[in-house]
Amino acid sequence: MSIKDKYNEEAIEKIKDLAEAIDFTMFITNLENAPLHSVPMSTKKVDNQGNIWFLTSIEHDTAKHIAQNEKVQLIYSKPGNMEFLNLYGEAHLVADRVIIKDLYQSADDSWFDGDGDPKIRAIVVNPKEAQYWEPKSNKAVTLFKMAYGAITGNKVDISQEGELRP
Repeated sequence: MSIKDKYNEEAIEKIKDLAEAIDFTMFITNLENAPLHSVPMSTKKVDNQGNIWFLTSIEHDTAKHIAQNEKVQLIYSKPGNMEFLNLYGEAHLVADRVIIKDLYQSADDSWFDGDGDPKIRAIVVNPKEAQYWEPKSNKAVTLFKMAYGAITGNKVDISQEGELRP
């Protein structure tokens, strides 16, 4: 396994690539108290500063926890592609209707009464630190290397990991 840490713009680009490609994350709040509160959420957008955007209801426990403690953890996982992102950051609730309208998609009608629903809030997560894991090569090459390692008993270097500091 190779280690490649990334900083600043390079870190933001890696966060953006992985979060948008994987889409769904386990959004974890209540980090300082047990039990943790964890819910699956769809990433709406990753902006040029590396902030990750979501939608929620002000009535949801996630929003209530963020109002009490801004520290959150996001865990993205796409095992089939061997892509993983573990991110810690600070979350804030945003009531700006222009931002909410920009993030809102028709699929969100399952949870809200349209983009004008007064209970909708955007969540913006400002990443503070993260770790990532991903394959060095495409899936076919990675599988070939894994098979080669299994057959020969040799260790193979198929993945890359690193710290991300935006």
